[in-house]
Amino acid sequence: MANYEKPDHWALKAQKEGYPARSVYKLKEMDEKFSLLRPLAGSAGNGRPASLKVLDLGAAPGSWSLYVLRKLDRRCLLTAADLSPLSRQYDQGLFDGDNFRFTQGDITEPGVRDALLAQGPFNLVISDVAPATTGNRSVDTLRSLALAEEVLAYGETALAAGGSLLVKVFQGGDTASLLKRIRELFKTGKSFKPEACRSESFETYYVGLGRKAG
Repeated sequence: MANYEKPDHWALKAQKEGYPARSVYKLKEMDEKFSLLRPLAGSAGNGRPASLKVLDLGAAPGSWSLYVLRKLDRRCLLTAADLSPLSRQYDQGLFDGDNFRFTQGDITEPGVRDALLAQGPFNLVISDVAPATTGNRSVDTLRSLALAEEVLAYGETALAAGGSLLVKVFQGGDTASLLKRIRELFKTGKSFKPEACRSESFETYYVGLGRKAG
């Protein structure tokens, strides 16, 4: 397996800009390309802006959640989950806000799923979740696909009409069937590999835009 111990340009940039992981630049590029984090128009009442409801699956160490909170501030309600805790090194209290809720647990467990779905419906589901890798590409690809299918199930169940989905997947195996399903559920389905992905990595991202009604 590749040695990722030495920080590269993106990892050093993340540290400098106050994010625990380089993955933030993958989300930033896809957000800028696909306009994923657009504030909702209108008001929620009491002078408060309408809140974009976002679900971040596989959130640790927290870079994607921080990006969402920093960009949208009070204009979002963010629900996040991961097996591991979030890093508190850079959040400056954002993870203590009343517009953020974190669940530490397995997103495939029924109890965790029910708790997360209860916070919906969502306007956006994002996921950088990945399995514990073995170094065997076939095994790792199958495990990644299983997790991506779980994320898509969340999107199918909990996304409001017009909502969007972003999920990581390791290329190979039957991932084409996952993209096909996304294209059935969304008005637009695309595959995209951000610049911040390591050149030797076989990860990519599937994006579903405009959840179809029903």
